[in-house]
Amino acid sequence: MTIQRMDNVLIVVDDLEAVIAFFVELGMELEGKGPLEWRGAERVIGLDDVRQDIAMLRVPDGHGRVELAKFHRPKAITPEPKDAPANTLGLRRIMFAVDDIEAVVARLRAQGAELVGEIVQYENIYRLCYVRGPEGIVVGLAEQLS
Repeated sequence: MTIQRMDNVLIVVDDLEAVIAFFVELGMELEGKGPLEWRGAERVIGLDDVRQDIAMLRVPDGHGRVELAKFHRPKAITPEPKDAPANTLGLRRIMFAVDDIEAVVARLRAQGAELVGEIVQYENIYRLCYVRGPEGIVVGLAEQLS
Protein backbone atom coordinates (compact mmCIF):
# COMPACT_ATOMS: atom_id res chain seq x y z
CA MET A 1 0.00 0.00 0.00
CA THR A 2 1.20 3.53 -0.77
CA ILE A 3 0.42 6.98 0.54
CA GLN A 4 -2.70 8.43 -1.06
CA ARG A 5 -1.96 12.11 -0.32
CA MET A 6 -0.62 14.48 2.29
CA ASP A 7 -3.74 15.59 4.15
CA ASN A 8 -2.55 18.43 6.41
CA VAL A 9 0.22 19.92 8.51
CA LEU A 10 -0.48 20.87 12.14
CA ILE A 11 0.90 24.08 13.63
CA VAL A 12 0.36 24.74 17.34
CA VAL A 13 -0.15 28.47 17.93
CA ASP A 14 -0.91 30.88 20.73
CA ASP A 15 -2.73 33.63 18.79
CA LEU A 16 -5.12 31.64 16.61
CA GLU A 17 -6.79 34.70 15.04
CA ALA A 18 -3.48 36.32 14.00
CA VAL A 19 -2.21 33.13 12.39
CA ILE A 20 -5.54 32.55 10.60
CA ALA A 21 -5.34 36.11 9.22
CA PHE A 22 -1.75 35.47 8.02
CA PHE A 23 -2.67 32.33 6.10
CA VAL A 24 -5.85 33.91 4.68
CA GLU A 25 -3.75 36.86 3.45
CA LEU A 26 -1.40 34.34 1.86
CA GLY A 27 -4.38 33.02 -0.10
CA MET A 28 -5.63 30.05 1.90
CA GLU A 29 -9.33 29.57 2.59
CA LEU A 30 -10.67 29.05 6.11
CA GLU A 31 -12.76 25.85 6.11
CA GLY A 32 -13.80 26.15 9.72
CA LYS A 33 -12.75 26.79 13.29
CA GLY A 34 -13.95 26.01 16.76
CA PRO A 35 -13.34 23.86 19.81
CA LEU A 36 -12.20 20.29 19.27
CA GLU A 37 -14.58 18.38 21.49
CA TRP A 38 -13.84 14.83 20.35
CA ARG A 39 -12.38 12.94 23.30
CA GLY A 40 -10.78 10.45 20.95
CA ALA A 41 -8.28 13.18 20.06
CA GLU A 42 -6.68 12.74 23.49
CA ARG A 43 -5.97 9.10 22.70
CA VAL A 44 -4.54 10.01 19.28
CA ILE A 45 -2.14 12.71 20.55
CA GLY A 46 -1.28 11.04 23.87
CA LEU A 47 -2.34 13.90 26.17
CA ASP A 48 -4.99 13.88 28.90
CA ASP A 49 -7.63 16.48 29.75
CA VAL A 50 -7.17 18.38 26.47
CA ARG A 51 -9.03 21.56 25.66
CA GLN A 52 -8.16 23.17 22.35
CA ASP A 53 -9.52 25.28 19.53
CA ILE A 54 -8.63 24.38 15.97
CA ALA A 55 -8.89 25.98 12.55
CA MET A 56 -8.54 24.24 9.21
CA LEU A 57 -7.37 26.18 6.17
CA ARG A 58 -7.07 24.82 2.65
CA VAL A 59 -5.11 25.87 -0.40
CA PRO A 60 -7.35 27.13 -3.23
CA ASP A 61 -6.99 23.95 -5.33
CA GLY A 62 -8.21 21.90 -2.34
CA HIS A 63 -5.24 19.52 -2.31
CA GLY A 64 -3.52 20.64 0.88
CA ARG A 65 -4.45 21.93 4.31
CA VAL A 66 -2.91 23.60 7.31
CA GLU A 67 -4.47 22.80 10.68
CA LEU A 68 -3.92 25.30 13.48
CA ALA A 69 -4.37 24.34 17.13
CA LYS A 70 -4.56 26.63 20.17
CA PHE A 71 -4.16 24.57 23.35
CA HIS A 72 -5.91 25.92 26.41
CA ARG A 73 -5.17 22.77 28.38
CA PRO A 74 -2.52 21.48 28.73
CA LYS A 75 -0.68 24.72 28.01
CA ALA A 76 1.50 24.74 24.88
CA ILE A 77 5.27 24.50 25.31
CA THR A 78 7.39 27.26 23.76
CA PRO A 79 10.36 26.00 21.70
CA GLU A 80 13.83 27.46 22.02
CA PRO A 81 15.11 29.51 20.34
CA LYS A 82 11.85 31.27 19.47
CA ASP A 83 12.84 32.22 15.90
CA ALA A 84 14.85 29.11 15.07
CA PRO A 85 17.23 29.33 12.10
CA ALA A 86 16.79 27.13 9.01
CA ASN A 87 19.33 24.54 10.22
CA THR A 88 17.43 23.76 13.47
CA LEU A 89 16.19 20.18 13.71
CA GLY A 90 12.49 19.67 13.07
CA LEU A 91 9.88 21.20 10.79
CA ARG A 92 11.23 24.56 9.59
CA ARG A 93 8.81 25.79 6.92
CA ILE A 94 5.92 25.05 4.60
CA MET A 95 6.44 25.93 0.91
CA PHE A 96 3.68 27.37 -1.28
CA ALA A 97 3.67 27.95 -5.04
CA VAL A 98 2.50 31.50 -5.84
CA ASP A 99 1.78 33.45 -9.02
CA ASP A 100 3.46 36.75 -8.08
CA ILE A 101 6.04 36.49 -5.29
CA GLU A 102 6.53 40.26 -5.02
CA ALA A 103 2.80 40.88 -4.52
CA VAL A 104 2.46 38.10 -1.93
CA VAL A 105 5.47 39.37 0.04
CA ALA A 106 4.06 42.91 -0.04
CA ARG A 107 0.66 41.74 1.26
CA LEU A 108 2.25 39.68 4.03
CA ARG A 109 4.61 42.51 5.03
CA ALA A 110 1.59 44.80 5.37
CA GLN A 111 0.32 42.30 7.94
CA GLY A 112 3.61 42.42 9.90
CA ALA A 113 5.48 39.51 8.29
CA GLU A 114 9.16 39.89 7.49
CA LEU A 115 11.39 38.53 4.76
CA VAL A 116 13.87 36.08 6.31
CA GLY A 117 16.61 36.58 3.71
CA GLU A 118 15.88 37.91 0.27
CA ILE A 119 13.99 36.96 -2.88
CA VAL A 120 16.40 35.00 -5.09
CA GLN A 121 16.20 33.37 -8.49
CA TYR A 122 17.12 29.71 -9.01
CA GLU A 123 18.36 29.44 -12.58
CA ASN A 124 15.49 30.25 -14.98
CA ILE A 125 13.09 28.06 -13.02
CA TYR A 126 11.94 29.75 -9.78
CA ARG A 127 12.04 32.88 -7.67
CA LEU A 128 12.13 31.85 -4.01
CA CYS A 129 12.03 33.34 -0.53
CA TYR A 130 11.16 32.64 3.10
CA VAL A 131 8.77 34.87 5.05
CA ARG A 132 8.40 34.81 8.85
CA GLY A 133 4.84 35.45 10.01
CA PRO A 134 3.16 35.60 13.40
CA GLU A 135 4.64 33.42 16.13
CA GLY A 136 7.76 32.83 14.05
CA ILE A 137 5.97 30.64 11.48
CA VAL A 138 8.08 30.45 8.32
CA VAL A 139 6.55 29.91 4.90
CA GLY A 140 8.52 29.45 1.72
CA LEU A 141 7.22 31.04 -1.47
CA ALA A 142 8.07 29.78 -4.94
CA GLU A 143 7.12 31.56 -8.15
CA GLN A 144 7.69 29.37 -11.21
CA LEU A 145 9.16 31.30 -14.12
CA SER A 146 7.90 30.68 -17.65
